[in-house]
Amino acid sequence: MYERRKDERLKDFNEITVHVISGAENLPKGKVSYNYYENISASGAKIRGDIFLPVDTLLKIDFALKILNKQVTVIGKVKWIRIVIENSWYEADVEFVDTPYETIETIKNYISLKQKHIDLNPFNRWFGSTGKINKP
Repeated sequence: MYERRKDERLKDFNEITVHVISGAENLPKGKVSYNYYENISASGAKIRGDIFLPVDTLLKIDFALKILNKQVTVIGKVKWIRIVIENSWYEADVEFVDTPYETIETIKNYISLKQKHIDLNPFNRWFGSTGKINKP
Protein backbone atom coordinates (compact mmCIF):
# COMPACT_ATOMS: atom_id res chain seq x y z
CA MET A 1 0.00 0.00 0.00
CA TYR A 2 1.27 3.45 -0.91
CA GLU A 3 1.92 5.69 2.13
CA ARG A 4 1.06 9.34 1.47
CA ARG A 5 2.26 10.71 4.80
CA LYS A 6 5.39 12.84 4.77
CA ASP A 7 6.57 11.74 8.22
CA GLU A 8 6.14 8.68 10.40
CA ARG A 9 3.40 9.09 12.97
CA LEU A 10 3.79 8.39 16.67
CA LYS A 11 0.78 6.65 18.18
CA ASP A 12 0.06 8.86 21.13
CA PHE A 13 -3.06 10.13 22.85
CA ASN A 14 -3.01 13.54 24.46
CA GLU A 15 -5.06 16.66 25.10
CA ILE A 16 -5.34 19.57 22.67
CA THR A 17 -7.24 22.82 22.33
CA VAL A 18 -8.61 23.68 18.88
CA HIS A 19 -9.83 27.02 17.52
CA VAL A 20 -11.38 27.45 14.06
CA ILE A 21 -9.55 30.12 12.06
CA SER A 22 -11.53 29.83 8.83
CA GLY A 23 -13.83 27.36 7.19
CA ALA A 24 -17.49 26.80 6.42
CA GLU A 25 -20.01 29.48 7.34
CA ASN A 26 -21.87 27.34 9.90
CA LEU A 27 -18.79 26.49 12.01
CA PRO A 28 -18.44 28.15 15.38
CA LYS A 29 -15.64 30.70 15.50
CA GLY A 30 -13.23 30.24 18.37
CA LYS A 31 -12.74 27.12 20.49
CA VAL A 32 -14.40 23.91 19.32
CA SER A 33 -14.74 20.54 21.00
CA TYR A 34 -11.74 18.72 19.62
CA ASN A 35 -10.06 17.58 22.80
CA TYR A 36 -7.57 14.86 21.84
CA TYR A 37 -5.09 13.83 19.24
CA GLU A 38 -4.54 10.16 18.48
CA ASN A 39 -1.24 10.36 16.64
CA ILE A 40 1.24 13.04 15.71
CA SER A 41 4.11 13.65 13.30
CA ALA A 42 6.20 16.65 12.33
CA SER A 43 3.74 17.32 9.50
CA GLY A 44 0.33 16.54 11.01
CA ALA A 45 -1.92 14.77 13.47
CA LYS A 46 -5.20 12.90 13.75
CA ILE A 47 -7.58 14.72 16.09
CA ARG A 48 -10.87 13.65 17.72
CA GLY A 49 -13.91 15.72 18.54
CA ASP A 50 -17.65 16.19 18.32
CA ILE A 51 -17.99 18.73 15.48
CA PHE A 52 -17.83 17.97 11.76
CA LEU A 53 -14.95 19.99 10.27
CA PRO A 54 -15.07 20.28 6.47
CA VAL A 55 -11.94 19.57 4.43
CA ASP A 56 -9.69 22.66 4.13
CA THR A 57 -10.90 24.17 7.42
CA LEU A 58 -8.00 26.08 9.02
CA LEU A 59 -7.41 25.46 12.73
CA LYS A 60 -5.16 26.78 15.46
CA ILE A 61 -4.20 23.80 17.64
CA ASP A 62 -2.47 23.97 21.03
CA PHE A 63 -0.64 20.76 21.97
CA ALA A 64 0.55 19.96 25.49
CA LEU A 65 3.82 18.04 25.09
CA LYS A 66 4.01 16.68 28.61
CA ILE A 67 7.41 14.96 28.65
CA LEU A 68 8.99 18.18 27.37
CA ASN A 69 6.85 20.24 29.75
CA LYS A 70 5.99 22.51 26.80
CA GLN A 71 2.97 23.68 24.90
CA VAL A 72 3.19 24.36 21.17
CA THR A 73 0.76 25.99 18.78
CA VAL A 74 0.39 24.99 15.14
CA ILE A 75 -1.83 26.00 12.26
CA GLY A 76 -3.47 22.98 10.67
CA LYS A 77 -5.60 22.33 7.61
CA VAL A 78 -8.18 19.52 7.66
CA LYS A 79 -7.22 16.98 4.97
CA TRP A 80 -9.98 14.42 5.64
CA ILE A 81 -12.75 13.79 8.16
CA ARG A 82 -14.30 10.51 9.26
CA ILE A 83 -17.61 10.08 11.04
CA VAL A 84 -17.15 7.62 13.90
CA ILE A 85 -20.55 8.17 15.56
CA GLU A 86 -23.01 10.46 13.72
CA ASN A 87 -23.45 13.86 15.45
CA SER A 88 -21.23 12.72 18.30
CA TRP A 89 -17.67 11.74 17.38
CA TYR A 90 -15.42 12.57 14.43
CA GLU A 91 -11.79 12.03 13.50
CA ALA A 92 -9.98 14.55 11.32
CA ASP A 93 -6.54 14.32 9.78
CA VAL A 94 -4.81 17.69 9.96
CA GLU A 95 -1.73 18.79 8.01
CA PHE A 96 0.41 21.44 9.69
CA VAL A 97 0.80 24.56 7.54
CA ASP A 98 2.58 27.87 8.10
CA THR A 99 4.12 26.55 11.32
CA PRO A 100 7.47 27.97 12.47
CA TYR A 101 10.55 25.79 12.06
CA GLU A 102 11.23 25.90 15.82
CA THR A 103 7.77 24.49 16.56
CA ILE A 104 8.24 21.64 14.09
CA GLU A 105 11.64 20.87 15.67
CA THR A 106 10.03 20.81 19.13
CA ILE A 107 7.44 18.30 17.86
CA LYS A 108 10.23 16.18 16.32
CA ASN A 109 12.10 16.21 19.66
CA TYR A 110 8.94 15.19 21.49
CA ILE A 111 8.35 12.29 19.08
CA SER A 112 11.98 11.17 19.40
CA LEU A 113 11.92 11.24 23.21
CA LYS A 114 8.56 9.50 23.34
CA GLN A 115 9.74 6.80 20.92
CA LYS A 116 12.86 6.18 23.04
CA HIS A 117 10.66 5.85 26.12
CA ILE A 118 8.44 3.32 24.30
CA ASP A 119 11.47 1.35 23.10
CA LEU A 120 13.02 1.22 26.59
CA ASN A 121 9.84 0.21 28.41
CA PRO A 122 9.49 -3.63 28.36
CA PHE A 123 5.72 -3.32 28.86
CA ASN A 124 5.48 -1.52 25.52
CA ARG A 125 7.15 -4.41 23.69
CA TRP A 126 4.09 -6.52 24.48
CA PHE A 127 1.33 -3.93 24.65
CA GLY A 128 2.61 -0.90 22.71
CA SER A 129 1.98 2.71 23.66
CA THR A 130 -1.76 2.28 23.11
CA GLY A 131 -2.19 -0.64 25.54
CA LYS A 132 -3.18 -3.06 22.76
CA ILE A 133 -1.43 -6.44 22.65
CA ASN A 134 1.25 -6.59 19.94
CA LYS A 135 1.15 -9.76 17.87
CA PRO A 136 4.50 -11.49 17.37
